[in-house]
Amino acid sequence: MYLPQQFVEARLDVLHDLIRAHPLGTLVVPVDAELCANHIPFLLRTDDGGGRLHGHVSRANPVWKSFSGSREALVIFHGPEAYVSPAWYPSGAADGRVVPTWNYAVVHAYGTPRAVQDPGWLLRHVTQLAEAHEAGQARPWRVADAPEDYLDSMIGGIVGVEIPIAKLEGKWKVSQNRNRSDQLSVVAGLQDRGTDGARAMAELVMQRIKAS
Repeated sequence: MYLPQQFVEARLDVLHDLIRAHPLGTLVVPVDAELCANHIPFLLRTDDGGGRLHGHVSRANPVWKSFSGSREALVIFHGPEAYVSPAWYPSGAADGRVVPTWNYAVVHAYGTPRAVQDPGWLLRHVTQLAEAHEAGQARPWRVADAPEDYLDSMIGGIVGVEIPIAKLEGKWKVSQNRNRSDQLSVVAGLQDRGTDGARAMAELVMQRIKAS
């Protein structure tokens, strides 16, 4: 990833927070002579002191058969993103030397994936995945609510994906290359747009303003 120094985000807790908030990752692995991309909800595990990504794919998906134990994979997690209009820049009023851009926050996780077929591991994984995403429901669904024979059948139809994280890269392109007046105007423009994504990006820009 092209990563100018001004857009680098290296704080581990910030990178982990984005993964947890936006867990649908794009898993990119080499398959034969091509790149193969799959979109998988991941759980970030840090209880061993390091970092691991746990996910699963359909057994019918051949991607898991490509895990060689030696070839590295990339998982991309997309955070808030928003179009930024040049009309928001006060600096552009003087000479018009402004252009549109796109703000975004992303995390790239690198590691060597392995396929997991152990039914106990898979049951724990889907249980933890459901608990994580059902927590906000008024009546959370539980894996144990499913009939045992049906659950066994579903577990048999998936293969786990475990990726020990070897490297994390974060890119927060949130108007750091603009002056303070332009940055504040970007915040106002995003807030006026009123969408969830625009408001989330406005918050990231404001966080960087306060930290600078």
